Amino acid sequence: MLGLSYYDLAALAFFLFCWLGYHIFLEHWIFGRDSLNSIMNGFRFDWMTQMQQRDMRMVDTQIMGSLQNGTAFFASTSLFALGGAATLLRATDDVLQIFQELPFGVTPTRGSWEMKAVGLMLIFGYAFFKFSWSYRLFNYAAILMGATPPASTGNIRARNEMARRAGEMIVVAGSHFNRGQRAFFFALAYLGWFIGPLVLAGMSLAVVFVMGLRQFNSSALRAANLTLTEMPDD
Repeated sequence: MLGLSYYDLAALAFFLFCWLGYHIFLEHWIFGRDSLNSIMNGFRFDWMTQMQQRDMRMVDTQIMGSLQNGTAFFASTSLFALGGAATLLRATDDVLQIFQELPFGVTPTRGSWEMKAVGLMLIFGYAFFKFSWSYRLFNYAAILMGATPPASTGNIRARNEMARRAGEMIVVAGSHFNRGQRAFFFALAYLGWFIGPLVLAGMSLAVVFVMGLRQFNSSALRAANLTLTEMPDD
């Protein structure tokens, strides 16, 4: 099958298992509630609660603008990466020649190399759609923030409802942004397949391990969980 060995197919299946398994564990299992992403979602709602109590919301619009700019940056980066992956298809002959001269690894066939390049394009294409949709959702959240009545109106129920909607929209936008970044991380693991199936499997495990540490045992998580008694005195 396109020059792929059983080791290649097993490594690819393991790669997909790691990606899908990490996604399910983090976003759909109860254990994910203790993750850094979940905690930051709570702060997003806290932000909207504070926002709806202010009449002047310049700070909130600046924060929203920075979120949109960061998302736009990653969307454009994913397009560049997609173009770079596409060039691998045009340079197949040159790449195969280079692999033949290397002292390690197995020279891939044309079919296997092109299939791997297409797979890398699919990953970056997926990341682009996630980032672009996240950017659109942040725009929607900004509109919901603008539609939130000012604190001076005294309509507490309307403010709370709009703040809740804006918070939900920001959480969804952040979720899609996280999935786009996750695709970038697993793209690094996927690059190991161009060397060999064992490298792909090993790098997949390494990516899951590093991302798991950042979500469940990192200085960022400890900072988000700081209580008032643990904060340093002025």
